[in-house]
Amino acid sequence: MKHRPDIDEQAYWLILSQDKLVQCKGQACLIKQSWSELSFISAYADDVVKVGEYRQSNCYMVDLGQETPEHDDLELVSLRAALMSEQQDAFNILARAWQVALFLRTHKYCGQCGSQMEAVNWELAMHCHRCQHRCYPRISPCIIVAIRKGQQILLAQGAHHKGGMYSTLAGFVESGESLEQAVHREVMEEVGIKVKNLRYFSSQPWPFPHSLMVGFLAEWDEGEIQVDGKEILAADWFDFNNLPLIPPSFSIAGQLIQTTINAPDQSF
Repeated sequence: MKHRPDIDEQAYWLILSQDKLVQCKGQACLIKQSWSELSFISAYADDVVKVGEYRQSNCYMVDLGQETPEHDDLELVSLRAALMSEQQDAFNILARAWQVALFLRTHKYCGQCGSQMEAVNWELAMHCHRCQHRCYPRISPCIIVAIRKGQQILLAQGAHHKGGMYSTLAGFVESGESLEQAVHREVMEEVGIKVKNLRYFSSQPWPFPHSLMVGFLAEWDEGEIQVDGKEILAADWFDFNNLPLIPPSFSIAGQLIQTTINAPDQSF
């Protein structure tokens, strides 16, 4: 899992500090340099993790933990801001790097016996040599659904949404529940309606903190909107040509909304 690159290898680097990304001022957060040029993280040579490839080059991640690099040419940016500003093809590698870092941070010690864990060198896992407990990164399945009613779409403002943004409904899948059951339950719990003609759309990893968003398209069946007032603060049917502030197109929520708007009536 951990990997020390050749000292002169030109590669992309993602450097994490606290819950932010380190980047050179005015540049992208994916830094393309050799290890020999990254002098400010030289002490972390044993903590380099290969997280994949980006634009035909290896991509490595270094997690500085709570340490903040002191360098005039560097700045910290939030993960959300980085996802907004980077090219769309960078999304998956950014998401993976953050989820790997979070996994390593939260599995230093065994959850079964409390002993210190060690990284497995041939797969992404942490292993306890005392009790043989092995952990892999946590992936939390989460459904997200766009609901159509004629020429309108149901959008809701969640308690965590910033700046008055409205989005599609979403929620975590519970134990013993299918994805489809989770859609029907979440929709009923959050806005009090029933849906029909449920069909799979696509999926997207979402690193806040370790979700796998599984997208669906659906049609209103019956019921009037009644928000729970806790997770959902407001919800309404919006005409396709009069939408509120919605998520960006790189997100699966934005893609679901656009697909719903573009789909002819008979496709539902």
